[in-house]
Amino acid sequence: MGKLKLLTTELIIALLLGILTSYIYISQAPFFENINSKITDAFFLSRGEIKPSDNVVIVDIDEKSLKELEQWPWSRDKVAQILQNLTDAQVGIIGLDIVFAESDNSSPERVLKKLGIKNVDAPDFDDILANTLANTPTISGYMFNFQAKTQDAKAPNIATIVVEKNYTDNEYIPIANGVIPNIDVLQQNSYSSGFFNTIPDDDGIVRSVPLLVKYESIIYPSLSLEMLRLVYGANKIVVEYGQSGISSVKLDDQVIPTDRFGRFNLNYYGKSRLFKYLSAVDIYNKNFKKEDIEGKIVLIGTSAGGLLDLRATPFDSVYAGVEVHATAIENILKKSYIKIPDWIEAVNILIIWIMIVFVSVISLYFGATLGALFFSLIVSGFVYLSYYVFVYEGIVLSVVYPFLSSIVLYLILTTLHYVFEAKQKELIKGKFAKKVSKAVAETLIKQGDKDVFEAKEEEISIFFSDIRGFTSISEKLNNPKKLIEFLNLYMTPMTQIITDAEGTVDKFIGDAIMAYWNAPLKVENHADVALQSAIEQIKELKKVNEKLDKLGFPSINIGIGINTGLAVVGEMGSKGRSDYTIIGDSVNLASRTEGLCKTYKAQILITEFTKAKLKKEYNIEFLDVVKVKGKEKAVKIYKVTP
Repeated sequence: MGKLKLLTTELIIALLLGILTSYIYISQAPFFENINSKITDAFFLSRGEIKPSDNVVIVDIDEKSLKELEQWPWSRDKVAQILQNLTDAQVGIIGLDIVFAESDNSSPERVLKKLGIKNVDAPDFDDILANTLANTPTISGYMFNFQAKTQDAKAPNIATIVVEKNYTDNEYIPIANGVIPNIDVLQQNSYSSGFFNTIPDDDGIVRSVPLLVKYESIIYPSLSLEMLRLVYGANKIVVEYGQSGISSVKLDDQVIPTDRFGRFNLNYYGKSRLFKYLSAVDIYNKNFKKEDIEGKIVLIGTSAGGLLDLRATPFDSVYAGVEVHATAIENILKKSYIKIPDWIEAVNILIIWIMIVFVSVISLYFGATLGALFFSLIVSGFVYLSYYVFVYEGIVLSVVYPFLSSIVLYLILTTLHYVFEAKQKELIKGKFAKKVSKAVAETLIKQGDKDVFEAKEEEISIFFSDIRGFTSISEKLNNPKKLIEFLNLYMTPMTQIITDAEGTVDKFIGDAIMAYWNAPLKVENHADVALQSAIEQIKELKKVNEKLDKLGFPSINIGIGINTGLAVVGEMGSKGRSDYTIIGDSVNLASRTEGLCKTYKAQILITEFTKAKLKKEYNIEFLDVVKVKGKEKAVKIYKVTP
């Protein structure tokens, strides 16, 4: 795989992954949305607890109250007494996180009727509570049923109108199948009411509450929204629609951001009981401080486990449902919102593509170590940015999609690069294993991402050597196996000297050796290195001849020619067969110089171009100015004596 093909493959993979991730994000896949919710939960936990104000107070039907006032449900006169005591303490507004769906069977009037006793003026506890509801700032609560149709259930009264602005045909407000209201006498005497349903996410955690529910084509407000409407003195509720659904709910100039379904995202303050809790029995017995109630928003609910109104939140697995509503009210009062604005989808998709571009650039331009470092920094920076925006701006970015797509892309591209580099290493090994020394080969492998084989012009020192009288030697041996053995005894040490000196053996031409220095790796003072290698070969030739003599082979005399100049170096040949080699006039001149060794009876000849590049002192003698075949200009040649 070439670099261009690798780049094209990477771009295609990045493009396809970006498109796939964007599609999954737009389709709101439940699996990934659950992961994203868990990340948001982690942000909450990392942020820690925040103390809410004392504007919202919870009157708790707790275990203490159940012990002293008997088990739930209490007689309605006791509930009425609690409401009256709160009103006497000049409470601001009361919300009931309770539904009275059946008549009070403990009422004296009802008991006497069952006993058949008539014409006795006995109190009716439902009437007592109804009268109290009519004369106290109490908002009653009720529940919607989303599972099955409730038979003969009347829709509750609402004291406001709901206006839908920019409404489209698409339905976003949750639609209920039934309702569980208070009994008629209580419902009719309540100034207003609101539903207190909390709908958990698929994992059972309550992260938002619906502010609106549609039932029989009418929109109803939640308990917390209706209480706030009265606190703000708004005479209507405006549902504002945006491009992807509901964008906000307005109470006059108070804009409450929601998700597309009109759900309010809860900005939890921490674990349960951070709000001020007062025991219901203490309110009943007037055992409380007036300043704890005066002008406050009071919610009446329960934290008792047996009454089954406990919820799971990001902070706590046992969280009173009434405190969920308290959190919503406090959030809206303080404008401490968790926002998912209309434009967030476009921003999230943009972030997905930005992360994919970053990962692609890292993969292209940085190695494994630096790439891993930069990748870690970018991903960590994105997660921190998401955390910062969430905690300080209240905006929820979709973390999971950019995060997972970045990791997947990084792993794919890293694997792709690993395979590419492995192939490059094998290719380099195949090309240079027998041309250069092991050290040079290892260096080339480490630089395998570079264009090692690309043809380029380099200044090199070119070496040609040849055995004198080889034709007569081969005739004397007259045995192919003996001839090969003879050549190997000579070629092996000579080649070793070249490769040890960081030279590249280009090829063997019969008995001749062609080599060069300064390619594929740079060799400092390559003219000196080439000449020193030639001198060492002449010295080594004495040892070779001693070994040949012992084995009965004829002695060898060689000639060496060296020239320094520009040549084209790189991969050359046909499409099916090629080699890393050199071409150019300087190569031809080196070959011609070696051929002159026989004429001038010299072992080493160099050209004036090589001599000009030498840095060290040698035993050099000027021989002649010659005009070699293929060159119009005469060249000075020099004899080097080892």
